[in-house]
Amino acid sequence: MALALNKEELSQYLAEVFPQVREDFAIDALTEDSVTMRLLTAERHLRPGGTVSGPSMFALADVCVYAMVLARLGRQALAVTTNCSMDFMRKPEGGAQMIAECRLLKLGRTLAVGDVLMFSDGSDKPVARATLTYSIPPAGSAAASFS
Repeated sequence: MALALNKEELSQYLAEVFPQVREDFAIDALTEDSVTMRLLTAERHLRPGGTVSGPSMFALADVCVYAMVLARLGRQALAVTTNCSMDFMRKPEGGAQMIAECRLLKLGRTLAVGDVLMFSDGSDKPVARATLTYSIPPAGSAAASFS
C-alpha cells in the first residue's frame, strides 16, 4: 500500500492536529513499511537517576504508530490507541535521544497494529519494545476526517 502522506506532509499534519508533538518528536525516515522517529530528550523526559522515563518511551511508541497510521491512511486524526503492551529491556541513556523504529503489522478497515523497537541514540541494543493497536474510525463518519 502506498503512502497517503510523505514525510513532510506527515510532519505538517501532525503539527496541525497534535501540536504538542512538535517540541518532543521528530521524524527521521518514512517508507511504505516503516517510520523512524526520535524523542528529543530533555530534562522533562528524565526520571530520578537520569534515565528516560517509561511514560516518555510510551509517548514515543504511541506517536510512532499514530504517525504510521496517518502516513498510510491520510488525514485520519481521530484514530485512537486501544491497546499497548511494552517490554522494558535495559536502561536507556539519559543524555541520548531515543530512537524508535516502527512498522505496521496489520492495517485493516477498523484496526491497525504496530510494533516499535526503541534504542538510545548511538546504541544498537533495544531498550524497549511496544506493540500498539489503534482503532480507525469508519470511512465516511464524522469522526473519520479532521481538517
